Amino acid sequence: MSIFYRQRPALVWKYFEEICRIPRTSRNEEKIRKYLLDFASEKNLESKEDKAGNILIIRPASPGMEKVKSLVLQSHMDMVGEKETGLRHDWLRDPVIPFVRNGWVSAKGTTLGADDGIGIAAQLAVLSDKRLRTGKIEALFTVDEETGMTGANNLNPEFFESRTLLNLDSEDEGIIYIGCAGGIETSATISYIPQRLIADDSICLGLSISGLHGGHSGDEIHKGYGNAIKLISRLVRSVQSICKIKLASIEGGNLRNAIPREAKAVIVAGKQDYERISNIVDDYRRLLVKEIGTVEKEFVISVTNESLPEFVPDNKTCSRVLEAIDCLPHGVIDWSKEMDDLVETSSNLASVRFSENNRINIVTTQRSSLETGKKKAAEMAAECLRKAGAEVKHSQSYPGWQPNLSSEILSIAKLSYRRLFGKEPL
Repeated sequence: MSIFYRQRPALVWKYFEEICRIPRTSRNEEKIRKYLLDFASEKNLESKEDKAGNILIIRPASPGMEKVKSLVLQSHMDMVGEKETGLRHDWLRDPVIPFVRNGWVSAKGTTLGADDGIGIAAQLAVLSDKRLRTGKIEALFTVDEETGMTGANNLNPEFFESRTLLNLDSEDEGIIYIGCAGGIETSATISYIPQRLIADDSICLGLSISGLHGGHSGDEIHKGYGNAIKLISRLVRSVQSICKIKLASIEGGNLRNAIPREAKAVIVAGKQDYERISNIVDDYRRLLVKEIGTVEKEFVISVTNESLPEFVPDNKTCSRVLEAIDCLPHGVIDWSKEMDDLVETSSNLASVRFSENNRINIVTTQRSSLETGKKKAAEMAAECLRKAGAEVKHSQSYPGWQPNLSSEILSIAKLSYRRLFGKEPL
């Protein structure tokens, strides 16, 4: 029996369960692409694929509905693939394992992929439900939405005929989205000079923070969740202010559009400072409970013994990196002046990595509904990184979607919502 046997509409959940079995992280959409093309063939529906890998499946108009305006339903094939620390999960082969608890659908140890798996499932339900009488429906499935928008950026407008499009990629019930922010990635590379470690009477410790909420930087940046990279950097600087240490590495974050929920710093300190460092960590833990405990109830800060490295980065570069992390904007920069509680501009410190070629890589992303706001936020991040001596690059820029409050399809959507639920949508 399906785990979704109680969920409605049944056809949507049937397809969502099938989609969960298909590995489909960004730029690894081959299997979901085959699934969609096989679906079209099985249902005797016309389908086509473009050079970018986007797919269009067409349901012809029902008899008598040929003059009704055609409509595009759009979703994206890829998902964000994150897993809990220690979980063995191969994103190229293993399925997502969904479960239902207290009416909510989650996944065991990984992201669920409802962004945008539930959008795909809704499209397939519309395409296959013979009870529906509709005009022509064009179902568009784009690739690589989560890491670069390459599917949308390389989409030829002539790939489909309809001039009205409904995007099925939002997560909030009862809300109709009529616009969205544009975005850009601001990344940096900092070179360091490796120093041979003189390890007399030294210990190597790992300072880790985990169990933070994380979340999508486009949807949850305003909720006050902790950024693991920011928090671990702050802890290192607290230790640094009391004890003489060397920073061996600091790493955290995996995806450009995810708020980092785990990070780890490796430090070298004198053996005599172990107790003092443990006390600093305990004090810091209590401080964070006061600062973010209302939204971060399950975070863990730990201290582990690590093997002493042969080399560590030079102190000057490490200090600059910590200063850059503290300087980099993270969270809401500006709120909309036209709509209440709407984030206008934000920035996400996404990842920090020490690589083997004596380089430190930092990735940040900025979003704004205004092109000027996007550029302003990107320059704020770039300035922090340049102060650290970094080579800075802006990439993967895409424009925002400006709202049209007089849109015909918006009026139809609002009317339909009122008829279904007896209240106004937001």
